Amino acid sequence: MPARKMRIELFDSEGNKYTIAFEGQITREKALRLLDLVELLGGMPSGGANPGITLSNEFSKYDKVRMIIQKRFPIVWVSSKEVRSAYEQEFKEPISLSTVATYLARLTSKGLLVKMGGSNRLKYRMTTSFSPATIKQHVP
Repeated sequence: MPARKMRIELFDSEGNKYTIAFEGQITREKALRLLDLVELLGGMPSGGANPGITLSNEFSKYDKVRMIIQKRFPIVWVSSKEVRSAYEQEFKEPISLSTVATYLARLTSKGLLVKMGGSNRLKYRMTTSFSPATIKQHVP
């Protein structure tokens, strides 16, 4: 695996800019550590201990699907089946695969997700920019 570069730029509530650069073998674990650091600096909202279970009746299914992706799959490619499984584990309620696929398509059309693969093997991933933090990945 070739060395990759990842640069994270974020702004705090006072307008200060933070830039974090990482170069080398980027793994999911290392990227999640960087995102934890971004959260500590106030770049991304914290989800709390377990927001899904305590607030499950306050959100629509669409919002819950979006929260599952943000919480459990922030930087990896994921299938609609994996999202459905995570949704049912988190909220303890069933959701059909067609409903998940519809919501993933809507999130993609709104620019929150990107997709790849054929029609029966679609994978989704969050876009690489977070508000107010901007995450940019550079390949040498």
